[in-house]
Amino acid sequence: MSERALVDRRRLTLAGVWICLCLGWLHPAAAAPAQKDVIASYATIGLATYEDSLIGARQLKVAVDALVARPDMVKLEAARTAWKAARVPYMQTEAFRFGNKVVDDWEGKVNAWPLDEGLIDYVAMGYGASSDSNPLYAANVIANRDILVAGRKLDARTISKKLLRSLHEAEKIEANVATGYHAIEFLLWGQDLNGTGPGAGQRPASDYAKGKACTGGNCDRRAEYLQSVTNLLVEDLAWMVDQWKPKGAARAVLSKSKSEALTAIFSGLGSLSYGEMAGERMKLGLLLNDPEEEHDCFSDNTHNSHYYDVIGMQNVYLGRYVRIDGRVVNGPSVSDLVKAKSADIDTRVREAIKSTVDKMAAIKQRAESKEAYDQMIGEGNSEGNAIVEAAIGALIAQTREFERAIGVLELKAVRIEGSESLEDPGKALSKKK
Repeated sequence: MSERALVDRRRLTLAGVWICLCLGWLHPAAAAPAQKDVIASYATIGLATYEDSLIGARQLKVAVDALVARPDMVKLEAARTAWKAARVPYMQTEAFRFGNKVVDDWEGKVNAWPLDEGLIDYVAMGYGASSDSNPLYAANVIANRDILVAGRKLDARTISKKLLRSLHEAEKIEANVATGYHAIEFLLWGQDLNGTGPGAGQRPASDYAKGKACTGGNCDRRAEYLQSVTNLLVEDLAWMVDQWKPKGAARAVLSKSKSEALTAIFSGLGSLSYGEMAGERMKLGLLLNDPEEEHDCFSDNTHNSHYYDVIGMQNVYLGRYVRIDGRVVNGPSVSDLVKAKSADIDTRVREAIKSTVDKMAAIKQRAESKEAYDQMIGEGNSEGNAIVEAAIGALIAQTREFERAIGVLELKAVRIEGSESLEDPGKALSKKK
């Protein structure tokens, strides 16, 4: 190469360097958003998600009222469809639960499970008439006007919201679930008596019929219960919406300090991902191969329940939520904070969340095309077990990446709830036997 050519090449190289430097000055690396803006975005998404849950519950109430007014299978199916639709936004709220005492203390009113369905209504003969651990195991409040609770007679002649409140977790037993989504689910579907075979609950619409057409007995009281419990769900969600408004108690938890707010956010993400989802809701059922150990057991809707829980975690980390009417709520996110500290760790978290979403989507697709979740966790179903195990593994891996993010943000007070099902499966199994 000639000396003239070398000089020209150096000039081109230097020109390229200056162009790159100028472009860098024009487009500097994005600075970390203000933590207060991230917290405000998180709270705005929380409010929107609970507002959508309330909208879903109100639409469910309309369907329930129509069923009770003129019961038939078309209206029963419409109520079931409304129940499933209402679960979509609600499950996405669970990422706001752990780490926020206001939400966590309230959550049992609307989403407690599993429940001893004999407390509420008639059950199959194989259910049994008593339980050593629960005196109200087969109390059947729909069929009985008097219920003995903690040695005192409870007047149940009128099925009201007040009565249901008094029965919920009566005698401090968590399985006495009298309110919330799962009580409504049982009243719409009835027991799922199929084990790990195909099919959900098959409650007939005539369980709400009037006069001689009534099946199951006490159709008027069953209707009163269904309407009362649905009205309570609407009231409870309306209360929680208020808690996420600017002066609400759930927001107040986030206003103590920026560090405490971020601690609450990551405690929620980590605890839902690890102890609750990977452990209690998934691993335990797989260890036991027990079709009763599924979240939406009467309706065979567990695949959706799990899937939207993971979408909720993705919403929180990325600071983006798609409302039920298609509108998008977004803003500065914890992902932006992590990225400003370490783009590599943020990428790892994002990829881990995507992997979990993909694994849950595989469960959802299988449930909608081949077999329900309770069949997937059944004994001897190696293919179904493997798909569930893969999702559990993704949740655990996702939690580890959350821990990296927690570390880079120096949030030393974050506490991620554990699970015996993951850490000491032998002990978890012995408690269930």
